[in-house]
Amino acid sequence: MAGPTVALFATCVNDTMFPGTPDAVRRLLERLGCTVVFPRQQTCCGQMFTNTGYFDEAVPSVRTFVEAFDPFDYVVGPSGSCVGAVRHQHPMLARHAGDAGLERAVGELTPRVYDLSEFIVDVLGTVDVGAWFPHPVTYHPTCHSLRVAKVGDRPLRLLRAVEGIELRELPDAEQCCGFGGTFSLKNPDVSIAMATDKADHVVSTGAEFVVAGDNACLLNIGGVLGRRGDRARTIHLADVLVSTREQPTTASATTAGRAR
Repeated sequence: MAGPTVALFATCVNDTMFPGTPDAVRRLLERLGCTVVFPRQQTCCGQMFTNTGYFDEAVPSVRTFVEAFDPFDYVVGPSGSCVGAVRHQHPMLARHAGDAGLERAVGELTPRVYDLSEFIVDVLGTVDVGAWFPHPVTYHPTCHSLRVAKVGDRPLRLLRAVEGIELRELPDAEQCCGFGGTFSLKNPDVSIAMATDKADHVVSTGAEFVVAGDNACLLNIGGVLGRRGDRARTIHLADVLVSTREQPTTASATTAGRAR
């Protein structure tokens, strides 16, 4: 039986800075039997506008998102932050626009939008994706994936099933890394201090990699790790899960490898 057709929500951060992550998602989902399509009409979800108070400017992003993804039963993105924004900001923005049709369309679409970990565990019904990643890693649950998208322990359940992996507990794991979208731009000194704390916790585990489901957060943490010359590198969850004995993820494919 053929698997589900999935629309890939790449997110603008990944499309601009980390295109390898959406490709890893594609390869992973195809390995799991899905048909993956990329709606070319997609753009930014509008979170940056919304977080900064530009609601009117964010509404066109909502309209574009609906037009791009409405034909599909499943929309999957490798970002708890962007998925959370779609679920929680788009309904508010549609109400703000005073457009009943848009509000109805958003209400019908948002339940079909999934973070990668949710889709694999809840829809595909598995935690063992056939991955092989023989490295010590620690997991950072990003704020928006934890508190907005509410992915729960799904990423950890997926990581625990990876062959060869050594998963080490991250101290103060739920503490923010300091990125927070525009927060890191408006409050750079505070952001750096928070990222430094997070990097210190990562280093204390002795892990070779810190894994997360949001590349923007990994960029913030990786910036500190890289400037200090620490051993630990950052890597997106998708890059771990797509890795196999036959086609292992290499250091050059990690977030740190791309960002430095």
